Amino acid sequence: MSDVTRAEVCVTACADLFLGAGETLASPMGLIPSLGAKLARLTSEPDLLLSDGEAFLLTPESTVEGWLPYRKVFDVVAHGRRHVVMGANQVDRFGNQNISAIGDHARPTRQLLGFRGAPGNTVNHRTSYWVPRHSTRVLVEAVDVVSGVGYDRAAGPFHDVHRVVTNLAVLDFDTPDHSMRILSVHPGVSVDEVRKQTSFPLIANNVTETRLPTDEELELIRTRLDPQSKRDKEVPQ
Repeated sequence: MSDVTRAEVCVTACADLFLGAGETLASPMGLIPSLGAKLARLTSEPDLLLSDGEAFLLTPESTVEGWLPYRKVFDVVAHGRRHVVMGANQVDRFGNQNISAIGDHARPTRQLLGFRGAPGNTVNHRTSYWVPRHSTRVLVEAVDVVSGVGYDRAAGPFHDVHRVVTNLAVLDFDTPDHSMRILSVHPGVSVDEVRKQTSFPLIANNVTETRLPTDEELELIRTRLDPQSKRDKEVPQ
C-alpha cells in the first residue's frame, strides 16, 4: 500500500463522507467527489443513490436503474434525503461558501458560477465541500459573497454543513461554536502545513491521519472506477 497516491486518499475521504447515509441521493460535483460516491456505493453504502444530474439514477457503472426527473429533485431536497458535495472558490471558518464572485458583489473582479443551488442545499440537507487546492485564497477569513450558508448564518433545523475535504486534510465543524477544525491530515502532510495554507486559525485537537484505502477500495478505484487515472490530474502526487 506504500504506492497509494494523494488522489486516492482524497477519493477515499470523499467516500467516507457518505458513511451511514443509507438510501440517500448523493450529488457529488467534480471528479474526486464522484469517484468517492461511487466507491461508497460499491463498499460501505450499497443503498446510496447516484444521479446523472439530469433525469436518471445510475449504478457505479452508469447503468440506468431509476428515473428522477429534475422537477422531482426539489422534493428530495425539501425532504433532506440528499447529500451534495460542492466545490468552493472560497470557504470560511464557519462554512460559508462562495461560488458566485470574487470581490465586491456590486463590481466583482471575477465572475464565477453564481449562487446556483447552494443556498437551498445548505438549509435543507447535508452539504460538504471539495477543495482540490487548499490555500489561503480558498480558505479565507470571510467569503466575498455568501452562496452556501455557514453556521454563523444558519437558518432552520436542517442546516448541516458536514465536512470539507481538501488535497491536504479533512476538516469539520464539530466544535462548540461550529468553527472549522482539522479532523485529519493526509499522509505526508503536517498540521502546520495545513494551518499555513489557511487564512484563519484552525482548531487542531486530536488530529488523526486520513486513512488509506483498503486493498479492495484501491482495486476498485484503479481498475473499475478510474482506470485512466484522471484523478491524478486533479490531485497531483
